[in-house]
Amino acid sequence: MSDKCGCGCDHEHDHEHEEMGLETMFLTLDDDTELECGILGVFEVEGVEDKQFIALMPLEDETVLLYEYKEVGEEIELEVIEEDALFDKVSAAFNDLFEDEDEE
Repeated sequence: MSDKCGCGCDHEHDHEHEEMGLETMFLTLDDDTELECGILGVFEVEGVEDKQFIALMPLEDETVLLYEYKEVGEEIELEVIEEDALFDKVSAAFNDLFEDEDEE
C-alpha cells in the first residue's frame, strides 16, 4: 500500500501557506480525498541507507505525518512506513531535528 503524490497532478508544491510560512502539498488519501499539508522537512535517518523521509502536517490540525520519500523522475512518491522499528527510528530522528530547530 502506498500513498502517491505525483508532481504532475494538481499539486501546489511551491506556494507558501501564508499563516504557517510553510510550503504545502496535497496528499491523496486511500479514499481519494485530498489533504493539504505543510512540508516540515525532508530528512535522512542515521543507520538507514538509501532512504529519505518526509514530515508533513495537515493544515487542519497539528498531527505530524511521516512517510518514506522518493523522487521518481519528476514525480514524488510517498510510501507508508509499515515496519514499527523503522517508524520508531524515523519518529525519533524527526523529534531530534525538530527539537534542534526549536532551540535555535
